[in-house]
Amino acid sequence: MNAFLHHLALGAPLFALILTGYLLMRVGGWPKAMAQHLTTFVFSVGLPAMLFRMMSDLSQLPPVDGRLLIAFFGAGLIVFAVGRLIAWKAFGLDGIGQSVFGVGCIFSNNIMLGLPLAKASLGDRAIPSVALVLVFNALILWSLVSLSVEWHRHGSLSFKGFRDTLRGVLRNPIILAILAGSAFGLTGASLPEIIDSPLKMLGGTGMPLALVALGMSLADYDLKSEWRLSLAIALPKLLLLPLVVLGLAKLIGLPALETQVVVLLGSIGLGANVFLMAKQFKAVEGGIAGALIISTICSAVTTPLLLAITAHGWL
Repeated sequence: MNAFLHHLALGAPLFALILTGYLLMRVGGWPKAMAQHLTTFVFSVGLPAMLFRMMSDLSQLPPVDGRLLIAFFGAGLIVFAVGRLIAWKAFGLDGIGQSVFGVGCIFSNNIMLGLPLAKASLGDRAIPSVALVLVFNALILWSLVSLSVEWHRHGSLSFKGFRDTLRGVLRNPIILAILAGSAFGLTGASLPEIIDSPLKMLGGTGMPLALVALGMSLADYDLKSEWRLSLAIALPKLLLLPLVVLGLAKLIGLPALETQVVVLLGSIGLGANVFLMAKQFKAVEGGIAGALIISTICSAVTTPLLLAITAHGWL
């Protein structure tokens, strides 16, 4: 119980920032453009500055066990298949709807929520592990749903879809910052003060503003339109995915820190990218929108609980 309360206390200020953003939009009546501009700043400047600066010290950071990718994405593939089955049997969705539903069960909000939570709960030593997942996350999960939809539509896979996904990922400022910072870090050199100091100041804004921007974004979504579908997406995301991640991590003997990181990243709420997928493929939009809100709110409790379970070997 003490471990759960400890992680709950660490995460509470972060969720308070999400609530602040939500209230600014719903109660304060801030225009939608504010949320869009803040999100653009966070993704293009704040978080890239922080990640570049952290990864520039790569030679001083603890090594990362790359098998964490097997635990995280292996579990994602398993739960994606389970999600598709639920979408087919329980809701009668077609192949496109099943694909969007399935990815909703596995796509975490790793940048705006996972990164701040990992830093608060596990410290700076967790950042390299989070960064490794971030590099592959969008590429693997966007490719998974795109190929699944292509197979449903044409009965074959599309190289063009994978190529376009890869191109989009490599243009992402977050990914570019991680790769560039890691490349610099491997040289063993130190950033000059004239560069390091402004990066530190800019990076300091990234995490808190990311959480405020997340709350502002959630104010756009409707919880009531398809709540049964939303719950059916949120429950596997919050409970089944992290438990499968934990099981695979134990099976392959993943070290404690990497295990905690991947369980944390698996346990948090859905990423807004899933809603973009739903809009792009015109499927399950209401269900995904509601699941975004439900999973983000509930993860304030479920994530600390799962971290406590992981840290103390209660399973």
